[in-house]
Amino acid sequence: MAELFTSGAIIDGIIILVIIELILLGAYQRAKGNGLAFISLLPNLISGLSLLIGIRLVISNSWWGWLAVSLTAALVAHLLDLKMRWKNTSH
Repeated sequence: MAELFTSGAIIDGIIILVIIELILLGAYQRAKGNGLAFISLLPNLISGLSLLIGIRLVISNSWWGWLAVSLTAALVAHLLDLKMRWKNTSH
């Protein structure tokens, strides 16, 4: 079990699940025309995905610059998510 965490395999699995979630949510909305608004979920999922990638980069001892890029992407996506939510609540 420890190997799953120390190797980063657990993070790889979660990243794959998030990508599958993105694909399935987009496909469902496109096919049915309803469900969760895919575009409103995208910034939140990208923010989480960017953080997961950051964890994976740290585990694999990657160059710190890639971690900075990943964290910056998470921040930008998070701020976009907040902006979209704020816009939807204020009239």
